Amino acid sequence: MEVEKGKGTNVSDIQGEDDLDEEPGEEIESAPPLKVGEERDLGNTGIKKKLLKDGIHWETPEFGDEVTVHFVGTLLNGAKFCSTRDNGEPMTFKLGEGQVAKGLDHGITTMKKGERVLFTLPPDFGYGAEGRDGVPPDSIIQFEVELLSWITVVDICKDGGIIKKIMEKGEKNERPSDLDEVLVKYQVTLVDGTIVAKPPEEGYEFYVKDGHLCSALTKAIVTMRRGEKVKLIVQPKYAFGEKGKDATDGFPSIPPNSVLNIELELVSFKPVIDVTGDSKVFKKILKEGEGAVVANEGAAVTISYTARLEDGTVFEKKGVDGGQPLEFITDEEQVIPGLDRAAATMKKGERALLTITPEYGFGSVVAERDLAVVPPSSNLIYEVEMLDFVKEKAPWELNSKEKFEAAGKKKEEGNILFKNGNYQRAGKKYDKAVDYVSEDGLFQDDEQKLMKALRISCWLNGAACSLKLSDFQGAIQLCSKVLDFESHNVKALYRRAQAYMETSDLLSAEFDIKKALEADPQNREVKLLQKTLGQLQVESNKRDAKLFTNMFARMSKDSSVPIKKLKVEKAEHGKSEEVTAAETECRGEPSTPSEDRMAVDQS
Repeated sequence: MEVEKGKGTNVSDIQGEDDLDEEPGEEIESAPPLKVGEERDLGNTGIKKKLLKDGIHWETPEFGDEVTVHFVGTLLNGAKFCSTRDNGEPMTFKLGEGQVAKGLDHGITTMKKGERVLFTLPPDFGYGAEGRDGVPPDSIIQFEVELLSWITVVDICKDGGIIKKIMEKGEKNERPSDLDEVLVKYQVTLVDGTIVAKPPEEGYEFYVKDGHLCSALTKAIVTMRRGEKVKLIVQPKYAFGEKGKDATDGFPSIPPNSVLNIELELVSFKPVIDVTGDSKVFKKILKEGEGAVVANEGAAVTISYTARLEDGTVFEKKGVDGGQPLEFITDEEQVIPGLDRAAATMKKGERALLTITPEYGFGSVVAERDLAVVPPSSNLIYEVEMLDFVKEKAPWELNSKEKFEAAGKKKEEGNILFKNGNYQRAGKKYDKAVDYVSEDGLFQDDEQKLMKALRISCWLNGAACSLKLSDFQGAIQLCSKVLDFESHNVKALYRRAQAYMETSDLLSAEFDIKKALEADPQNREVKLLQKTLGQLQVESNKRDAKLFTNMFARMSKDSSVPIKKLKVEKAEHGKSEEVTAAETECRGEPSTPSEDRMAVDQS
């Protein structure tokens, strides 16, 4: 039985409602749950809700969802004006579309599945001044409602192009991303019920980013949970548009501009992770690991794996067919970079398939392995299982003595890497060392001095790494940390001046060099850097002179005013020379700063 619409609710009306200070049910959600027999106001709407029978679970429907309910509408004197109970057929309708009284729309959004309530609606949320059959104008009315079920309805693209009705909810909250591999089952029909597409019984597996069938399928899949079943109503722009689709695989063609109905199930998906962030090492999770803790950098890991080339040739096995598993420490270059980086992201018990490009594999050289030779520039495939790992202890797990020893060890490892030219890893070692002796650690006064000296040493060495890696802003930041503690630290001033010169901030470089020479007037490296700075300043002045001369030349051409000569200061002699536009030329590129001869701190 259909309820007369009367003063119904439209979704567009809800969004601008002045008399609703809060969404219906918001007050109830923040208050203790209703007990059977209790009655409560829904916000400031004037709607009252009395609980007659408790529901199950905690979810409630939202505007736009399709609900199925039984209800009986009465006046306050008990006179019945509508009922679905009379014929035993519940009513299904979409919330917020004005198909029932406005207050009924609002009230149902506060109900749980199976719940039975009595709503009392004021005239503004009932049938208003107009009334309806059996309801006089301006009447307070009551609805006894039982929420049998509802289907969540989602407008995926917010334009009505893909409407998703959730028929069966999925597991957990995880949804696939563009990189993931999904297994789906579906059936596609035209409006007249003709089946036009269906995969084999076991379903169809593909990577989301590669797409399948039509764009609507992938757009819907990324909104679904594992095990979720939905019905899609797809407009032509997200289906096959004006071209339609030819008959294939025994299914008829899809005419142009066809609306499609798709029953879709996301059976499962395998998460795929871009381990290195540059699409050169991918990890597809075949089996989820235990808990939430991953091995991370510096962990002692034990793994088993089978390694193949793209043509299927197995070139190495560890921990398989009775062989010994591989044990190594991550981030120590004990295995190829791709395997190293991926292992650091794995949980205990996790099984994954790695796809590794040559940059993170064996590069452009021939690699002789246990079972086969790996040709140059080969893509590699590793099926890996994380058997066990022991994480490196975090700073908070150590006492003061252990922290100092750990920091010293990391610094020494960094120094060795620096000597070998591995500046990236050396910098990471210095960063880790600083983590162990950070300022928030609880140290005694005598320990604080040692920790401060170690921090400063690691910051300086880290700045040297940054300079080698052309990370000039990083070098500036690390040197500035040192200078916050020791404002005349010559190494910090020297290295920061180098970084400033590389970023063309010559004024800041000049300031740091002057401060360094105030602290150590005879420092040879700083003097050489000062000379290089002078050359850069001369070249900069010449470029500026040429720029301004050309600018004035254009101005004089327009105004017939003679070109005035510019005075260019010679930084190295303190004299000036007269130059004209014809004489001012850039005589070469700026010379680069001298190599950092202030060695990495080994102490």
